[in-house]
Amino acid sequence: MLNTHFQYFSSPINDIKIPNKFTFPFYYEPHPLCEIATKEIIDYLKIQTDFDHNFGLNPSKKGIPIGKMFGVLVVKNKKNEIGYISAVSGKLAETNTHIKFVPPVYDMLTEDSYYLKEKNNLIAINSELESLEADINYNLLLSENKLAKNKAIADIQEKKEALNTAKKKRAIRREKAFNELSPENFILFKNELSKESLDAKHFFNNVKRYWEHTLKPTEDKLSVFTKQITNLKTLRKSKSVDLQMYIVEQYQFLNIKKEKQNLAELFSGTSVQNLPAGSGECSAPKLLQYAFLNDLKPIAMAEFWWGKSPNKEIRKHEQFYPACQGKCKPILSHMLSGIEMDTNPLLENPAIGKEIEVIFEDDQLIVICKPADFLSVPGINIQDSVYSRIKQQVKNISGPIIVHRLDMATSGLLVLAKNKEAHKFLQSQFINKTIKKRYTALLDGIVTENTGTITLPLRVDLDDRPRQLVCYEHGKPAKTNWEVIERKNGKTKIHFYPISGRTHQLRVHASHNLGLNIPIVGDDLYGKKSDRLYLHADTLDFLHPITKEKMLFTKKSDF
Repeated sequence: MLNTHFQYFSSPINDIKIPNKFTFPFYYEPHPLCEIATKEIIDYLKIQTDFDHNFGLNPSKKGIPIGKMFGVLVVKNKKNEIGYISAVSGKLAETNTHIKFVPPVYDMLTEDSYYLKEKNNLIAINSELESLEADINYNLLLSENKLAKNKAIADIQEKKEALNTAKKKRAIRREKAFNELSPENFILFKNELSKESLDAKHFFNNVKRYWEHTLKPTEDKLSVFTKQITNLKTLRKSKSVDLQMYIVEQYQFLNIKKEKQNLAELFSGTSVQNLPAGSGECSAPKLLQYAFLNDLKPIAMAEFWWGKSPNKEIRKHEQFYPACQGKCKPILSHMLSGIEMDTNPLLENPAIGKEIEVIFEDDQLIVICKPADFLSVPGINIQDSVYSRIKQQVKNISGPIIVHRLDMATSGLLVLAKNKEAHKFLQSQFINKTIKKRYTALLDGIVTENTGTITLPLRVDLDDRPRQLVCYEHGKPAKTNWEVIERKNGKTKIHFYPISGRTHQLRVHASHNLGLNIPIVGDDLYGKKSDRLYLHADTLDFLHPITKEKMLFTKKSDF
């Protein structure tokens, strides 16, 4: 394949050390070479005239503003020259072909492609369906049939109720006759009642047959339309599934050994219809695919956001982001096999050498200060946690112990129960929202207002766990009150008062463009990584499980 997207660095890079291992794509600090490549792509984006797209950076620009994720891959070519290639996630300006950016793994938009032909066939089926469902005669028949059916249902129901009423009356008459008539006369009377019953049933069946006969002509006319509609819907579904299957088979991903696997193989166990939307269209797979096809050795990679933030996810202009978990992890696990990578920092225990400070302890509970970067409960890969340490260190402790949690990155106060009864009482206060909590945070920017309330519903990002996103359709209510404490050196110290306790609530409410739009300093998920997340739970106010006395604890942050 002709290598047309390899770019030499415009800036000098001779003094920059080449990394020995490739970037771990799901958690990384961008290598200096990636930072330089990113700057060069940003410089290009600011002045380019190769395509027309509204990134939401110019208020006067026409079109719907849509930000995009871009990626850079530092590579070495066959001549041992260092350069880079770049990519954009998804299509850009309604096309996949760009001078600066590598092509997709599979281009569905090429002229006369099977995808476009089948897409047009589906559009034609939809058009025919819409035409049939809008047909005047069809809709008149629908109305006529509905009206007649409603009359039939009402009439049959009325006759059925009359039948049941007559049956009950016959039962009463039968019982009365049994008590008053001679045996011979009772037999005669019972025969009369049986005849009445048969006549009534016969009449009721005649009513049902009448309505079947009356409705049939209209239903026969309707069936001409409904059969066509049903057949078209069946055809549409079949063609849609076939097209989806065709597409996933065209996405053939390489690794450095030139081994291929398609989307269906990489997402085995997931039906074609349930594959994450846009799988294979992110920057990282595009970059690696192009590198392997053109014998370019991957050295380092980074992805960054350019443009307006989405309404749901948190994406900041010009900020670096890791590859997503849901769509990219299965793909990149294959594509990067055989390449030596940086170690996964998420497998390393950041709590080594850190101690839990006990603030208060009695025979019912313990109040501790959890250090930053310390799990509240054991994780999938790391067992060291508040729970495991307290269980080992504290004698005569039983029950669930953990009443509430703090994010691993967050420091601050936690109350722990020493027995099941205390746990139940303390937990009920969290459930009933009678416990008062306050957090101190340092925000990476200036908040102009002094106080406020944020109400943004949250749910997990299914394509990129554990990140949370704002979702008014499926999100759970989340409310945070806040007040500014100090503004200094371009940053804002703030107090948060969470009314609800959603995962990452304060972090998302701070960073999201519909919240404060300023991330917490050191937030590696929703802002920029630093030495720690500058979020600390400094106040806890609750009732003691035995004495019922108010207990107020404070632990000032060290920032």
